[in-house]
Amino acid sequence: MNAIGYMRLSVRDQSRYSLEYQEQSIRDYCTRNNLVLTALFKDNGESSYTFDRPDYKAVETFIKKHKGQNQYFIIMDHDRFSRNLAEALMKISELETKYHIKVIATHESVDIDTNDPTVFMQRAFRYLLANEELLRIRKRTRDGMRQAQQSGRYLGLAPFGYTNSKDSDGKAVLLVDDKHALIIQTIFMEYLSGTPINEIQKRAKEKGFSRNGNSAIRRVLSNSVYAGLIKVVAEKNKPEKYVKGLHIPIINSADFWKVQEKLGNIKPLKTQLRDDFPLRGVLRCWCGKHMTAGFSKGKNKYYLYYRCREHSSVNIPGIVLHEQFEKLLKILSFSQDQVDYITKQCLKRLKDSTKDIESQQASRLKQLEEINRKLDKLEGRLMEDEIDSATYKKWHKKYSYEKVLITEEISQLTKKENSDWEQKIKKVLPELTRLNEIYEIASLHNKQSLIREVFKHDLTYSDGAFRTPLVNHLFSCNSLKANEKGLLFIEQPSVVWESVPCGSGDGS
Repeated sequence: MNAIGYMRLSVRDQSRYSLEYQEQSIRDYCTRNNLVLTALFKDNGESSYTFDRPDYKAVETFIKKHKGQNQYFIIMDHDRFSRNLAEALMKISELETKYHIKVIATHESVDIDTNDPTVFMQRAFRYLLANEELLRIRKRTRDGMRQAQQSGRYLGLAPFGYTNSKDSDGKAVLLVDDKHALIIQTIFMEYLSGTPINEIQKRAKEKGFSRNGNSAIRRVLSNSVYAGLIKVVAEKNKPEKYVKGLHIPIINSADFWKVQEKLGNIKPLKTQLRDDFPLRGVLRCWCGKHMTAGFSKGKNKYYLYYRCREHSSVNIPGIVLHEQFEKLLKILSFSQDQVDYITKQCLKRLKDSTKDIESQQASRLKQLEEINRKLDKLEGRLMEDEIDSATYKKWHKKYSYEKVLITEEISQLTKKENSDWEQKIKKVLPELTRLNEIYEIASLHNKQSLIREVFKHDLTYSDGAFRTPLVNHLFSCNSLKANEKGLLFIEQPSVVWESVPCGSGDGS
């Protein structure tokens, strides 16, 4: 009697039997039962849930080619054959009825009656247990992946701009590839500036972007990993959410959500302005989404809270947030020494600019005088019949046009000269010593305008502090003081587009 041996090792269902162990078991079984092993097939690393796997198809091809020459299909255990109850029983029936080959495990007798109801029940129970174990393995795998994602760990091949690596514990981690990260930042920046996607892809490829396909740029723009966010997929009653990744972001999360709105992946947030919630619409959660605000009823009164729509479990008391923000503005405000220094520098530049304007005015007046002289001379030559009417019209048109341009330039220079910049400088700059007071008395619209002007790339709040990728360079030095007090942290992506100077010309 001839037999075919079949072994399967699956990394997906984490088999505990090595191929060598299975092979030895099959060979020993054939020796004990006087079976000739005509072929031995190895299935290494494929899922047991389906028979649509290349190595098993090779077995069926062999059976068809040598139909009638083999009587047994030997496996070490039934879970090596399949972990899908329904498909396993159907495949066993097909092999027996179509090819007259009996599927036998090494723990079964060679003359087992597969049509016996007891045998059928025993096998069905074994496949049922194998099927149940496969489902358990899959659940453990999904739970493990979800847990890793919830801890901020990225699983899988690193996206363009990152490289795969291991941390000190041997766990997967993403590292920024600075050269490619700059390409990613450029892609986002150009898309936000309105550059067409096909043009972005063309430029990116010239710089070294290696991803192909019509949707390659869209996939980049939709990938939250670049914003330092890990997407945790929805599961049963657990909704989809984003968590802060362990890797360094390449772009800031606020820009990522702006891109999603522009792509149409999410609907833009419509915020109703209200004096009670001055930070609503400008303040973002660490995930990059805008925070909303509302009142929650306590025992005796209502309390104001800010919260993220994505992470609704995090509620920040409005009174705490507002007081902390006013402290931040107070620290960012200029000192009198800073105002004096900046005023001095501005007035010096204004004086230099005034001298330059006066010089330009003198030059333009001289040019205007020369044009008028040419026009007078042209009139005289026409009167003396030195030139004909056509020549006169040609040159009169040219000189008149030049006269209009020069006159307009003189007018603009006069406006600049008469602008009372010195008084404006002396009036406005001292106000920067009390940003918090100005914020307090400003209208809601002006409050939010002030916030957007000071914190250039959006303002976020997490771990008890405000955070921003970039503060207005006027306040960059004072932002260091805010950092020391734990009120503000400048968090920039791995590669930044702008450099932020700090300090004044004299080093203050």
